[in-house]
Amino acid sequence: MKYKFCFIVYLILAFLVAIPLYAKQQSLSLGETCDPALQKGLESYLYSLNLDEAANRKILSVVVVDITEPLNPRMAYVNPNEMMYAASLPKIAILLGAFDRISKGEMTLDDETLVKLKKMIRNSSNEAATEILNRVGKEYLSELLQSPRYRLYDPEKNGGLWVGKEYGKSPAFKRDPLHNLSHGATALQVARFYYLLETGQLVSPELSQLMKSILGNPAIEHKFVKGIKKIHPNSRIYRKSGTWKQYHSDSAIIEHDGRHYIAVALAKSSHGDKWLTELIVALDELVCESAPMVQ
Repeated sequence: MKYKFCFIVYLILAFLVAIPLYAKQQSLSLGETCDPALQKGLESYLYSLNLDEAANRKILSVVVVDITEPLNPRMAYVNPNEMMYAASLPKIAILLGAFDRISKGEMTLDDETLVKLKKMIRNSSNEAATEILNRVGKEYLSELLQSPRYRLYDPEKNGGLWVGKEYGKSPAFKRDPLHNLSHGATALQVARFYYLLETGQLVSPELSQLMKSILGNPAIEHKFVKGIKKIHPNSRIYRKSGTWKQYHSDSAIIEHDGRHYIAVALAKSSHGDKWLTELIVALDELVCESAPMVQ
């Protein structure tokens, strides 16, 4: 009863918050246009962190988007369309699939399902992810990610979010057609996911807000969370990361002191954990220092 009451209250509040953006959502998109100041700053920070060589070798992809004014996002990136193995990060795609099913009345968001969705995202539970994936349907999710509505996996953009394997020992059921990856992502398509989420365009404004709440309160405090908590311990972080062998990824919406931004990084290196922990500090400083005055 407690979860159901909180859920109803949350939906009412989410709907009220989302109305202004929903009215304009048809015109909201995240292209590939860089903000010159933000782009120059990103390249400078990568150089200062000795990550420019990794970027040049395409073993590091980064996208940062200032969404303090969500109707006028400012973006910078390196290797935004480089497809990489992303481990648990694509569990955000399963989250989308679940809420798409829920919106159609094909899944029920009961207390047990809500708990499992939170475990899948916040604790990165492989067991919960596999169960939810099978409830959503593997082919259903594949088609949803490639659908004209979302294009979160787009062959014309070298791929994107992909889930082609359960999170366990079973073999892949459908690897991505371009790169043969079981769990893949490009930094740009992950950033698009968060932008669509922030602007109420994933499923519906109300369910976008609920998905965002599930991404909050991450239980694993490494990479982006570790870095940002050192400098802004009271930040609100909505996040999903991934780790497998030399592959390290992280993605988040971060909010503090009136600034909101999306950060995504994918790395293929045994040093990736350290890279991402240091990188988020630089990205935070970049967004805050290069930002125009908030009215």
